Amino acid sequence: MVSNASALGRNGVHEWLLVRASAIVICLYILYMLGFIVFADNLNYEIWRGFFSLPMTKVFTLLTLFSILVHTWIGMWQVLTDYIKPVALRLSLQLAIVIVLLVYFFYGTVVVWGA
Repeated sequence: MVSNASALGRNGVHEWLLVRASAIVICLYILYMLGFIVFADNLNYEIWRGFFSLPMTKVFTLLTLFSILVHTWIGMWQVLTDYIKPVALRLSLQLAIVIVLLVYFFYGTVVVWGA
């Protein structure tokens, strides 16, 4: 049995719910963006900048970014625990993934709040 020491959730049901909730947030964000693109008269830099300067868009974008990272981490953790059996290699890959995801989160935060 695989230990939950490296997992995000407390058990499989918790992780299942996190993946489904993050997928719903990602889907809603896609619909939000598509709605803006469809109903915008003319898309140019000023309109995009104005759209992304709205507090609601910033918060929704960061929530979606966080959801993508949670979704990615749970999926990658499950793949690594299923297919990579040497503990040292699996932990090294997990550490590399965590570092990449943290860099994505901090860079994404800087980009979104800089708009």
